[in-house]
This record gives sequence, structure tokens and C-alpha cells, in this order.
Amino acid sequence: MMRYRPHGVCSQEIEFQVEAGNLTQVKFTGGCHGNLQGISHLVEGMPVDEVIRRLEGIRCGFKATSCPDQLVQALRAYQNAQS
Repeated sequence: MMRYRPHGVCSQEIEFQVEAGNLTQVKFTGGCHGNLQGISHLVEGMPVDEVIRRLEGIRCGFKATSCPDQLVQALRAYQNAQS
């Protein structure tokens, strides 16, 4: 299980696993529970690169990032650690 502490958003932690290149067991702690639960269910089973492509750069209001964008940052950190 990978854990990531997001920056600049309401959620406090993102947990996930990657199995055979696909995102699994996505869980956000804190933030807008219903929305983040929905995002988690939508991206589960999706290839990591596809999640990055779809969610990168999404902003929340006037913030420079969002919880979906922070998931992308977590996935990039995961990819860098695997290299």
C-alpha cells in the first residue's frame, strides 16, 4: 500500500495500490467524502497512465491543484520510486 500526503487540498492522505499497472484500493482521508469516494471508484482498475492523463491539472476553485490532481502527483511519485 502506497501512502501519499497531498499538498494544497483538504484531503490529508491518499492510499492506493498498483497491481499489474492498474490502480487499485484507492482511499482518500479527509476532503469531500462523497466526491472522493466517487473518484476512487471510477479510477479503480484503470491503468495508472490513463488516470494521470485524465486527472492531471484539474483545479479546485482558485487553488492551483485539487484532490484528483494530487492523486496524479501520488502516482508520479510511485512511478519515480519504481524507476
